[in-house]
Amino acid sequence: MKSIVITGSTRGIGFGLAESFLARNCVVMISGRSREGVDNAIEDLRSKCPENRVFGHPCDVRDPEQLQALWNEAMSRIRKIDIWINNAGLSGPQMKIWKLSPDQVKEVVDTNILGVVFGSQIAVRCMLSQGFGSLYNMEGMGSDGRMLEGLISYGMTKSGVNYFTKGLAQETKGRSIIVGSLSPGMVTTSFLTEHYKDRPEEFEKAKRIFNIIANRVEDVAPWLVDKILENEKSGKRISYMSRWSYLFRFLSAPFSKRDIFS
Repeated sequence: MKSIVITGSTRGIGFGLAESFLARNCVVMISGRSREGVDNAIEDLRSKCPENRVFGHPCDVRDPEQLQALWNEAMSRIRKIDIWINNAGLSGPQMKIWKLSPDQVKEVVDTNILGVVFGSQIAVRCMLSQGFGSLYNMEGMGSDGRMLEGLISYGMTKSGVNYFTKGLAQETKGRSIIVGSLSPGMVTTSFLTEHYKDRPEEFEKAKRIFNIIANRVEDVAPWLVDKILENEKSGKRISYMSRWSYLFRFLSAPFSKRDIFS
């Protein structure tokens, strides 16, 4: 039975990963910034699985002491950590970079970059000490060089996550742990749709492209989890969508009429 820790897992793709691991008889420690959010997510998850297989602990990933406390709490509950996933991330408001306040930029960069670096430091140190473990960092828009107007600070951080993870895999080469990255592609969560909450007309237009290239959490998360559980190679990038997949989606769009929002 594998034991998993996932940061930023009270909603969205992180919550979907937690559900999928639990469905495969794993033990999961979820986490989010607020105690209320963690408690609500635990209540939801425990309605679908035995109580002794899901736990939670609040954690702001910008604070290394809180990340260490998350590791310690997980160890006290589940005795070992097989897989640690740095999933927590923020996109910030979709605005031109010069219109964002310094605090808005700092929150995105600190969460997406420092959160991954601090989480990776703690996971690697502790996994080397316990003699095993797998660490995965969540990529996103920007990891492959794609740009989206109004979200370039977010894309910059995800490009950095890609570079950092490759470097970490190289630095840990030959050791007893696995380092990899997860690329879910565009997923229809509140992370995506909240940018349009005050722009319903723009959202209706955007839905046309989303219906071609985006995917549901319930499709992406189980696939990623299966690939994580079967992976034995460090340095692997687990990607849900390939370039050929996107090309096929666009070519078949006139005939498939996908509607992922129904």
